[in-house]
Amino acid sequence: MTTEIRVPTLGESVTEATIAKWMKKEGEAVAVDEPLVELETDKVSVEVPAPAAGVLASISAQEGDTVEVDALLGAIEAGGAPAAKKETKAPAPKKTAPSHEGEEIEVKVPASGESVTEADIGEWFKKPGDAVELDEPLVSLETDKAAMDVPSPAAGVLKEVRAKEGDTVEVGTVIAVIVEGAGAAKANGAAANGVNDPSPREVAASGESVMEGARERSSAELSPAPRRVVAERGLDPSAIEGTGKDGRITKGDALRADAKPAQTKAPAPSAPRDLGPREERVKMSRLRQTIARRLKEAQDTAAMLTTFNDVDMTAVMELRSQYKDLFDKKHGIKLGFMSFFVKACVHALKEVPDVNAEIDGTDIIYKNHYDIGVAVGTDKGLVVPIIRDADLKSMAEIELEIAEYGRKARSGDLKLEDMQGGTFTISNGGVYGSLLSTPILNQPQSGILGMHRIEQRPIARNGEVVIRPMMYLAMSYDHRIVDGKGAVTFLVRVKENLEDPQRLLLDL
Repeated sequence: MTTEIRVPTLGESVTEATIAKWMKKEGEAVAVDEPLVELETDKVSVEVPAPAAGVLASISAQEGDTVEVDALLGAIEAGGAPAAKKETKAPAPKKTAPSHEGEEIEVKVPASGESVTEADIGEWFKKPGDAVELDEPLVSLETDKAAMDVPSPAAGVLKEVRAKEGDTVEVGTVIAVIVEGAGAAKANGAAANGVNDPSPREVAASGESVMEGARERSSAELSPAPRRVVAERGLDPSAIEGTGKDGRITKGDALRADAKPAQTKAPAPSAPRDLGPREERVKMSRLRQTIARRLKEAQDTAAMLTTFNDVDMTAVMELRSQYKDLFDKKHGIKLGFMSFFVKACVHALKEVPDVNAEIDGTDIIYKNHYDIGVAVGTDKGLVVPIIRDADLKSMAEIELEIAEYGRKARSGDLKLEDMQGGTFTISNGGVYGSLLSTPILNQPQSGILGMHRIEQRPIARNGEVVIRPMMYLAMSYDHRIVDGKGAVTFLVRVKENLEDPQRLLLDL
């Protein structure tokens, strides 16, 4: 019996992922739910477990490939017989022993998804005349979806490079030529004689090859995203501390490692002052182009509008000050502002159900559950984990869940299911010092609340000017489903609930 391995659902806004690493090889036995392959999206990494026990009969997508949701990754054959068949085929020796010494092999731009027709040349890892091994990375390509390395199709010598760094090339274009056999003959001779007799080319490049070999060995186990950061910024992978699964280096680890030396660098004491060019033009990466396009699509799809108000945080701050020690002692967590905002929003969503709904074609889907997304900043960007059934949870449970999500985000343990299915989002730009902003909708949701910094401002109270801790609130909404009256009513209810928290207890 054959069981297919397919890309799982990756979230409402995630449609594709990059193959980061296969943890099993063809012909190896696998147990049910055993991790088979690691996928990377623009937000998180996720492992795909084996849907059945048996033998990994085939792999349909290679490391570095970009695959869509439900795409075929491979197949598992029940029982152990297929493993023996795999061993008798011995594909590896056939691949590493070229049959035509001196034959020219073309290196072409590989297909990397149905919607991808071209790529940019990133960096050549080899120069014409360099020896290359089978499957050794030759060049990095950057598409609008992901970065990937093109491996050498044969062992030999890189004869010619036909595309420069920065060139845009179509799928199937010949970008290099390899003369097959030179590298393989070296390996075969060593295996037959039991000694390592270096060729003249090896002797001439021995110093450089040792250094390059060390670098490649240390970076070979990296997945595409951190490997690209390491290559672009000239980092030493062996000096980077990995926080991923089994100590693997993540993209965030590589970015942090690059930031540390930058803080300690100092200019040469006697170097003349060089201001450099007044302007520098750098081509936008394909990934950045995709991010820009998706943000613009969010604005173009929804009839997005923002309404504003301000809230006096005196009551909430006094309540926190009065009960913070008792709350921490009983629940083991500090009482923060976010639990008040979550509860205030849930209360307002019940009164204005349009804000808790979404548009699907010509239908409106009203949600009878309240799953509140809380935006969290990470090294990979902004992620939005979900507090599910927030209406049924106490403030202590909400604070504990937010703290746990923050820990997961910082350590890279946040999973895709943590960010799926939100009905409304809260974004706190105030932690970065923002006074006022217009948050962008997290589609397909119809509303998002923007929190901002608290500052002492003079306001009028009972005919007198007093100083109060004030915060601006911004409510962005999809005007196709939420009317102006509903949006304003929602924001006013949030304001009232925060200025008089007892309303939440009395359901007023």
